[in-house]
Amino acid sequence: MEVYLVRHTETVCEKGICYGQSDLEILEPYDAVFQSVLKQLPQDAKLYSSPLRRCVALARFVKDSLQIDAIHQDSRLLEMNFGDWELKNWDAIEPEDLNPWMSDFVNVRVPNGESFTDLHLRVSDFMQNELETNGTKPIIIIAHAGVIRSFLCKILNIPLKDAFQNKVDFGAVIKIEL
Repeated sequence: MEVYLVRHTETVCEKGICYGQSDLEILEPYDAVFQSVLKQLPQDAKLYSSPLRRCVALARFVKDSLQIDAIHQDSRLLEMNFGDWELKNWDAIEPEDLNPWMSDFVNVRVPNGESFTDLHLRVSDFMQNELETNGTKPIIIIAHAGVIRSFLCKILNIPLKDAFQNKVDFGAVIKIEL
């Protein structure tokens, strides 16, 4: 089965700001990037999306352009929850909070948020319960860099600590075979 992992396009958030589950708009103009993404996707597919606006906007465009029946929004596809750090400048996060997480983001939870393992458990549950029951129809998943990195770790058997070796640009489309 073909799976197309698509990262949302660039957000209106300034560079250097920590955002995960904050519901941000996408940066305009986005038409050219949307068209570029669309050219890489199959016509007859099942479409999943994170429920955050930055993903849903692209999912609606894909749905309408490819005449897909529905968008299946799934909260397991949300970006990592950065808890108390949401919408803070990375430089403004206290070192005593940031450093332990930077040393072990896989296991250390952000205050009132998640660890990468928490995100990975959500993604793994999605994969087991949605992808394994889908049959052979291609799947398009519009989500976030952390979610896509988690998918790639699971599929390619990469340790979670090495998740950032997978570069995932805004508007990236990564095709994998399951």
